[in-house]
Amino acid sequence: MPHPAQPENYAKVYDVTHNMGGGFTRWYLNSILVAVVVTLGQVTTSACAAYAFARLRFPGRDKLFLSYLGTMMIPGAVTMIPNFILMRKLGAVDSYFALMLPPMFSAYGTFMLRQFFMGIPRDLEEAATIDGCGLFRIFTAVVLPLSKPALATLTIFTFMGNWQSFYWPLVVVTQDSMKTLPLGLLSFLGLYSAQWNLLMAGSLMMILPMIVVFVIGQKWFISGIQLGALKG
Repeated sequence: MPHPAQPENYAKVYDVTHNMGGGFTRWYLNSILVAVVVTLGQVTTSACAAYAFARLRFPGRDKLFLSYLGTMMIPGAVTMIPNFILMRKLGAVDSYFALMLPPMFSAYGTFMLRQFFMGIPRDLEEAATIDGCGLFRIFTAVVLPLSKPALATLTIFTFMGNWQSFYWPLVVVTQDSMKTLPLGLLSFLGLYSAQWNLLMAGSLMMILPMIVVFVIGQKWFISGIQLGALKG
């Protein structure tokens, strides 16, 4: 026999965590802040780097890009400790700075956008140059508007990845008030027992923003997949 629904568990999630550094509400706000800022930062840095590697000509460009791309083969566990030592020396442990800065740079995002930028006809950039546009104007007024499907896809992937990020916040955060949702859900897991009803209720509330982001961006996400298939 299935158990009846127990909506009171959602209220219990907030009550049980109320005295833990602000509780579930604080963890939710922390996760939203970190995920949004990291997403904006990563998309911005990836787009700028991708444009430089795709369109600008400078000595060692291709070798530098291959070296940057090679960092994707390094497991995250290898770079986690050096990043933590760096954050500790900067005095940034238990801060938003430590939660946001390292994830803002992505070789995958740079590679993805570079491949998309290379498919944009150069004739459009040449026409913009004739009209008096500089590199920055071409980038913001020509390249980025034509790259909305790729940017939306990267935004969705980045937001979802950072929303559910667990290991880096676990390493760099110790205070309850700085925890994100994945860390906060650990509060329902004890050494010998677990509050499964509250853990499941909290997990359901955690996935709602990811659903909202995907629903909002699915138009561009599907357009990017279709465009990639046509290019293939």
